[in-house]
Amino acid sequence: MEQVGKRSAARLDAILRHLSPRVGAAPAPTSVPTSAQVSAVTEPGRFCYTLDNDVLTTEQRQFYEDNGYLLIKKLVSDADIERFRKEFVRICRREVNPPGAMIMKDESLRSQYGQSEKVVNKVQDFQEDEELFRYCTLPEVLRYVECFTGPNIMAMHTMLINKLPDSDKQTFLHPMHQDLHYFPFRPAARIVCSWTAMERADQNNGCLVVQPGTHKMPLKPHGYPKQGAGNKLFHGLLDEDEKIPRVHLVMEKGDTVFFHPLLIHGSGVNKTTGFRKSISCHFASSECYYIDVKNTTQEHLEKELAEMVRKKYNMTSAELRDIWNIRARLVQGERINL
Repeated sequence: MEQVGKRSAARLDAILRHLSPRVGAAPAPTSVPTSAQVSAVTEPGRFCYTLDNDVLTTEQRQFYEDNGYLLIKKLVSDADIERFRKEFVRICRREVNPPGAMIMKDESLRSQYGQSEKVVNKVQDFQEDEELFRYCTLPEVLRYVECFTGPNIMAMHTMLINKLPDSDKQTFLHPMHQDLHYFPFRPAARIVCSWTAMERADQNNGCLVVQPGTHKMPLKPHGYPKQGAGNKLFHGLLDEDEKIPRVHLVMEKGDTVFFHPLLIHGSGVNKTTGFRKSISCHFASSECYYIDVKNTTQEHLEKELAEMVRKKYNMTSAELRDIWNIRARLVQGERINL
């Protein structure tokens, strides 16, 4: 716990002093050996979105190239998922309080259910919770992540989503969006999300919905939806193309989908009486670099996030790259830029 506290303090200090990613970076966990020494620089050839190694088949690489996502069945074990579920319940009951984690709740349900998983719909930024963060270090997950990022891998953004029953208000519907909207680092081709179903996910309980091939499109303007509850930071496309086909990703417990940060995706409402849990991490090559989002479609996001950070830490100013620098942890290889 003392080590976690020191790491959290170092990351907060990075924000307060506006440090660059290379200076005063937070201590990183011990990295694991790489499984394939491949370059994280895209080379001209048949595939733009995956790197050469012996993990993916040619068919799998072509599918990701064409569609922007790849589903791997039963990748994460039931035993690991059960451990993640138990830790989530402990967080809901306030038996543990991970530093830096954002715990999102439906406050209207607290009087009925108290502190329980029936109230909490998301734990975001769990990088300081060693039990949940194990997901980001699972060898079976990193084996595939390396196909997209190369051998030097940073865990950039973590979430455990507990989609609550929500058939009427549509409170927890996440509009169609591109994850790159939230990220001030590039190139997009060396970023990938790993999203694992912790129980069966289908159209009834709000599974992922993707628009295949949209990862080849540029980053589009995002904002809060005109209709719906408009949850904090649940940004969506301002101009949706309804003609692009949608695919509902029906997944069983342990199934894991890897997808590109420009792939347009979202999730529906949970029309059942149970929960729909998933755990995910956005990974990036440590060779990626930060960009200035001023005068881009991401500038308003920086202002919104900076305001949240200023209020939480009583700061005078913050930049988007500083916020991401606190979240980032090395999981494999060497920390270079991020």
